[in-house]
Amino acid sequence: MSAELPSLAEEIIGEVRRSVPEDARQGGKVRQPTIRASVEQVMAAFVDQVTGMGDTHEHRDELCRELGRSAAYEGRSLDALQAAYRVGVQVAWRRVADVAQRRRLPSGVMTQLADALFSYIDELASLSVQGYLEARSRSADELAGEHRRLLRMALRSGAPGGALAEAAETAGWPLPEEATLVALPAGARCVRAALDEDVLADLGDAEPHLLVPGPFDTARRQMLVNALPERRSAVGLTVPLAEAAHSLRWARRALALVEAGVLEDAGPTMCERHLLELWLLSDEALLDQLSRRQLGALTGMSRTQRSRMTETLGAWLEAQGNAVETARRLRVHPQTVRYRMRRLSETFDEQLADPASRFVLDAVLRAHRLRQGAEAVNAVSKTTPDGAYLY
Repeated sequence: MSAELPSLAEEIIGEVRRSVPEDARQGGKVRQPTIRASVEQVMAAFVDQVTGMGDTHEHRDELCRELGRSAAYEGRSLDALQAAYRVGVQVAWRRVADVAQRRRLPSGVMTQLADALFSYIDELASLSVQGYLEARSRSADELAGEHRRLLRMALRSGAPGGALAEAAETAGWPLPEEATLVALPAGARCVRAALDEDVLADLGDAEPHLLVPGPFDTARRQMLVNALPERRSAVGLTVPLAEAAHSLRWARRALALVEAGVLEDAGPTMCERHLLELWLLSDEALLDQLSRRQLGALTGMSRTQRSRMTETLGAWLEAQGNAVETARRLRVHPQTVRYRMRRLSETFDEQLADPASRFVLDAVLRAHRLRQGAEAVNAVSKTTPDGAYLY
């Protein structure tokens, strides 16, 4: 068998060239001497194995893995390589059968040789699969890293457009004119394979997030639902790519309000449906200061009285000063509303007559109602500087 190896290698190479198209076989990038040396080494290792002369096959194993890695790096499937293995074993078996006939080997020896040869080729193919999967995994990790860098560049304030465009071209990511950012809960489980290829993700961040190129349409929504087993997320507004940081900031604020119970947790929470809430609660410390100044006149009342009066004032403002409509909203008698409003007019003096003051009061009371609807916020007591409860 050893004497047959040089001519056998030539025959295998010739048959592979005829049977497997060149583009599929190696992309035309592997030189002929390299192929010949590889085939000779692989067949020599087989002879060593059946004769018991070879101890290890580290070089052969690495060679087969490298064939798999090359296919992965060049973006090809393993089909052509597997086809080449099949062609090679068929040619090798024909040569073994020819040698066996000339040497008049017993059928038992032929059976052993057949088992050894076909098992050997299976082993080679398995090694190539290992290399292929290893390279694919490494490539996926590298791509994820490139996407994270792109995402951070897009979010960085004042990131140079030229640098971002260059990085996007290197990564093969079409630079979009608009983007929609998505905020995910800390530690969220995300099925990366379910995300569209053009979606950038930073799932390792303390506050995981995604960048979805273009508008967040029905198809993108379904993608997000498929990728998030736990469903909770918040989708920012679609903005020019240069303003991506704003979209993420709004999405994160909406997610915080969902987690606090202020906004309903209904799968992807869309910021565009909660613009007023986001605006009213964008700065809660400032809102507290505004509340103390606008509603400070009520601090002398009991907590029950303050609650009743703020509820009445809010309904009256929404009803544009109509006592009957206010009573309907509160499910009380109109005369009750008029009585309370007389007290409120005395308390707030000229504030209710001033349009700007009424607008501020309406905004403060709406924000207060949003807070009341959240169990998490209700657990926190809001106090005025002198220690009296404001609400």
